Amino acid sequence: MHKNQKRISWDGYFMKVARVASERATCFREKKVGAVLVKNKQIISTGYNGAPKGLEDCLERGYCIRERKGLKSGERLEYCRAVHAEQNAIVQAAYSGIATENTTLYTTHFPCIICAKQLINAGVRELIYDAEEIDELSKELLAESAVKVRKFSK
Repeated sequence: MHKNQKRISWDGYFMKVARVASERATCFREKKVGAVLVKNKQIISTGYNGAPKGLEDCLERGYCIRERKGLKSGERLEYCRAVHAEQNAIVQAAYSGIATENTTLYTTHFPCIICAKQLINAGVRELIYDAEEIDELSKELLAESAVKVRKFSK
């Protein structure tokens, strides 16, 4: 490599992969989230928000049930058909028999409270997020846990 060339940082690399994963998201409301679970600088799984395997997603259905019910973003998440990106990254690792203990999760958005609880229980040790919007309850819960949280910086 030429001495004037710069390589992308590990954080930059993994966040770029998370952004690419977000392009697979099927959220009708256009909240496209991607996540990458990393251990020892190796990607062990990825995730994006979308319907459970084999089920129709909101894009295929042509509507969002939460939108039809007039629910605001972040409220009554149980009505959402999508599995969140962070959840999918954890589940995909488990499905493949890969341990999630002592991993780092890169995500395009700060996790909701449900995802934060699952990240803690999955043994994720570091969370690196990109978007500015922060769920205060998640932030509080993560601060009480062993999960190190930081904002992605280029």
